[in-house]
Amino acid sequence: MKKQQLIIKKSILEHENLLKIFSDEKFQKQLIKAITVVVKAVKNKKKILVCGNGGSAADSQHFTGELVGRFRKERKPIPCVALTTNTSILTSIGNDYSFEKIFSKQVEAIGNKNDILILISTSGKSKNVIQAAITAKKMGIKTISLTGERPNELAELSDINLAVPSNSTPRIQEIHSILIHIICELLEEILFPDGNRKT
Repeated sequence: MKKQQLIIKKSILEHENLLKIFSDEKFQKQLIKAITVVVKAVKNKKKILVCGNGGSAADSQHFTGELVGRFRKERKPIPCVALTTNTSILTSIGNDYSFEKIFSKQVEAIGNKNDILILISTSGKSKNVIQAAITAKKMGIKTISLTGERPNELAELSDINLAVPSNSTPRIQEIHSILIHIICELLEEILFPDGNRKT
């Protein structure tokens, strides 16, 4: 029982320590910069694409659901597509080409200049996410990444990087989830100031 309690306390303490990044002025500026870029794209009738693997794939779909549906306001849908959901696309590209191309091929197919690609990777080393970033940059698509601690390849490739200073996958994912909620809330506040807020 004591060992279990220690694990619980350790996990909570790690999480609490990482929450301090939100009070860091440099991090806040990066976050505001990311939101500003997304707001500009949405106002210009551009769309958001999102990708990641495993838990980050779930985060991609979670983020997309909040934007296409609603986060806390009744408002118009925000155009957003998770590149992690179509099993026929994912398996055919993985089989015919390679797993590294499952996102980049989709970016090439449906992405347009000045769209936004949000890339989620706890390690910043996921090859298929990196390939998507490379393709996006060639197409003039803005890239925003959510990663773990720097340095990592994805962070260097991205126009804007929001890095969680940790190498613990579960702790990074927890902070990514909070980041996604903050981004959703701020997007709604800026894009739909008159929308009816839900509890």
